[in-house]
Amino acid sequence: MAVTRAQQPVVTAPAPLPGRARLAHPLLLLTGIVLVALNMRACLAAVSPMVGEIQRTFGLSATASGLITTVPVLFQGVGAPLTPRLTRRFGAERVVLGAVLVLGAGVLLRVLPSVAALYAGCVVIGVAIAVLNVSMPGLVKREFPDRAATMTGVYSTTMLVGATLAAGTSVPLEHALGGGWRASLGAWSLLALVAAVAWLPQVLRSRQERQGAVAAAAAPAKPIEGIWKSALAWQISLFMGISSLLVYTLVAWMPTILAEHGMDRGQAGLVFAFSNLVQVAGAFLVPLMAGRMTSQRALAVVMVALNGLGIAMLLVAPVSAAWVSATILGVAQGGSLGLGLAFIVLRTDTAAGAAQLGGMSQAIGYLVAAAGPVGAGALRQLTGGWETPLVLMLVLVLVVGAAGWGAGRNRTL
Repeated sequence: MAVTRAQQPVVTAPAPLPGRARLAHPLLLLTGIVLVALNMRACLAAVSPMVGEIQRTFGLSATASGLITTVPVLFQGVGAPLTPRLTRRFGAERVVLGAVLVLGAGVLLRVLPSVAALYAGCVVIGVAIAVLNVSMPGLVKREFPDRAATMTGVYSTTMLVGATLAAGTSVPLEHALGGGWRASLGAWSLLALVAAVAWLPQVLRSRQERQGAVAAAAAPAKPIEGIWKSALAWQISLFMGISSLLVYTLVAWMPTILAEHGMDRGQAGLVFAFSNLVQVAGAFLVPLMAGRMTSQRALAVVMVALNGLGIAMLLVAPVSAAWVSATILGVAQGGSLGLGLAFIVLRTDTAAGAAQLGGMSQAIGYLVAAAGPVGAGALRQLTGGWETPLVLMLVLVLVVGAAGWGAGRNRTL
């Protein structure tokens, strides 16, 4: 397939939304995007502090409890390739609305008094988030063609803010609502309902435009041919996949690594929470910088170097350098997430292309990422320490560097 040099903005793509329609309610559009993005990580982060209680409620083994967080990640990879076809058939606005409602239903399903419902809810949540993960870059590309990287920073930051708030408020919500872990986790379905209501104006607007003369005359967007054979698409996918693997592995095990090296568990939790908070800065700033660069190779190298430095510090001085490594890893992980999403909008010329590349990259990404926590835990059990998993993560950092060097080229699919 052809890969072209992106020396100047491409203007051949159709503009599905007239300028006057896009500007009619900019605050409604921004509010809808922000509220949808808040849901995209919140229900995953909210469950982490509750895993122990869920395990005791159902009498689950440690492995079965780990699946509560692994299953949604796995099914994000399974559901991602289906989304571009859905958006072409039903329109991105309706697909996003449907995904948010399904996400809320999955949150409620997960808290029913049944182990089968618990895991079924995890599956539904994973698929719904996959649809949103793939739809949002295409929407941002279409709605903000000249500020796509900036808006990518906004919604990637909002995702992390939602995750941070959810992780921090799950236990207080449990106490406030008085209904145990079920009431705390189920409450996040209300956020999905609020997002769905806020997104309704976009669905109504898209229906009016499809009925109008402009929409009738618009040429249908064609998918990118041979995307699965494109080296650039694979480089973006591997950058996202292995970066996500590193993130999810440390999300699962960083507090345990610190605690097993002698740090108080409470302090280890604070270090981990601080690292998550720092991710917000990286997720916001890196896409802004990426949008101002012709080539993002240098930015990818910086993110890779920071990832490697943070993991190396965790390896050689896990306790004494904990706060420093947490800061470095927070910037690297949030920045890598933002840069990966920015690659999707910067390496494509159309909203349909962004959705298609998002489907491929996030399918590969989440399938790869799901193996991280399980693989690291297995290596820890096999070797009796965290040295081997961390060294392997450093090797993977080099692979991310090679992928980022290729993904950062001034080319488009």
